[in-house]
Amino acid sequence: MGIDYLRILTIIHFASLGGLLCYGLHRIWLIACWYAERRKEIPAIRCAPAYFPPVTVQLPLYNERFVAARLIEAAARLEWPKDKLEIQVLDDSTDDTAGIVDETVERLTREGASIRVMRRTHRAGYKAGALQAGMERASGELVAIFDADFIPRPDFLKKTVPSFADTKVGMVQARWTFLNAEASWLTGIQSLLLSPHFGIEHRVRCGRGLFFNFNGTAGIWRRTAIESAGGWKSDTVTEDLDLSYRAQLRGWKFVYRDDVAVPSELPVTLAGFRSQQQRWAKGSVQTARKVLPRLLASPLPFSVKAEAVAHLLANFGWLLGTVTTLTLYAAIVWRVGIGPYQMLKADLPLLAGTTGAILLYFFAYAAAAGTDRTLRWLPMLPVFSIGMSPGISLSVIKGAFTGGGYFERTPKFGLQGSQRPPLLAFLYRQRALPYLFINVLFLLYSFLPIIFSWQRGTWLAIPFLALFPAGFMLVILKDLADMARVRHA
Repeated sequence: MGIDYLRILTIIHFASLGGLLCYGLHRIWLIACWYAERRKEIPAIRCAPAYFPPVTVQLPLYNERFVAARLIEAAARLEWPKDKLEIQVLDDSTDDTAGIVDETVERLTREGASIRVMRRTHRAGYKAGALQAGMERASGELVAIFDADFIPRPDFLKKTVPSFADTKVGMVQARWTFLNAEASWLTGIQSLLLSPHFGIEHRVRCGRGLFFNFNGTAGIWRRTAIESAGGWKSDTVTEDLDLSYRAQLRGWKFVYRDDVAVPSELPVTLAGFRSQQQRWAKGSVQTARKVLPRLLASPLPFSVKAEAVAHLLANFGWLLGTVTTLTLYAAIVWRVGIGPYQMLKADLPLLAGTTGAILLYFFAYAAAAGTDRTLRWLPMLPVFSIGMSPGISLSVIKGAFTGGGYFERTPKFGLQGSQRPPLLAFLYRQRALPYLFINVLFLLYSFLPIIFSWQRGTWLAIPFLALFPAGFMLVILKDLADMARVRHA
């Protein structure tokens, strides 16, 4: 019975490795397509004076005391005819952010800006609910959206609005850049992770006529596209991804502008980064459950369907990584009879192929984009991913079985360059303790394959197996460091 149990776990182990290999091969395909897309020249478009439609700028806020004023001021500096620009501050705050918002809006209104503050007595629907409530009172033909930690440049509208001259275009997404990528190894890794999502994935999907998504901020919508798709919904925690697919299923075309960059801020604590990734992972799976049946049954081309499946289910990679970790010891023990080095002939090529493909994906973009400084974090990426996978995997599972959920904001502090966060940053909700406990258990378990290989004399396997405890130790130490600062704060 014990042998059968180990055999089943071994099969699951290799199935998980196969899934990760498919993920890696998809990254290679994206790189190949990206090199082809880069040969195409992207024209720098500026707004023709004859085309100045009314625009509503929505700024959803919730307890953003550090960045609220900066965002509102940036929105007021947007270059657009004043009689055709409306700014909505959708403030659901429950702290002193409300006072900062009112003071800033009053000052800018005296200077001639058209700004309206909208407040609700509840947070029903969270961000989606706030955006939908603002839509009901918006006057703009186009709706631009910026989260609290973004700083749109004055020419944002002049660069993005011309795309709407094509009446089939429903949304234009700009590229994110990062103000505090140099603050720490954590923000450096995040910059490395997020930059290719725009520079490679969005550019390839847009260029090849495939579905891609509005990222919740730094984009602009045609109002009728939102309305025809059914408006903002809160039955997933990624309302932006959900609306994107519903709108494209209605026939709307999306445009990605790689040449339009909007600076933003990266989470500075591991708990903040984890909660952000958990929401994205959970929401993408919820959106997949919601829209994939309809999408797959539609008459859309096979290429669109295949890429939509790869896109919406990509976060299952976290779950596959966790399963691989949990079944590694069983796979080694069950195959011990075939010899210590022979059993590595299957494991190492699969894992090396997957890891190599993913690292190549990030290396290719960072090298081509001239962001060589972020490449120093590349060796940490596999280790960090191992340590993060259990916590994010839980959200993938939740997304597979539940709808909606609490929208946990990611704290922002107005940081740039290598500025250190204020101590108040560590007073925000830091749900680190449960994940610290989980990672300690994974850390202890991850030593079993090393001990077994040591006893069997499989020396070449030990450096590879050591990546697993290294990943959990890295995440544990970062959580402990952040928790110490919470106590000091």
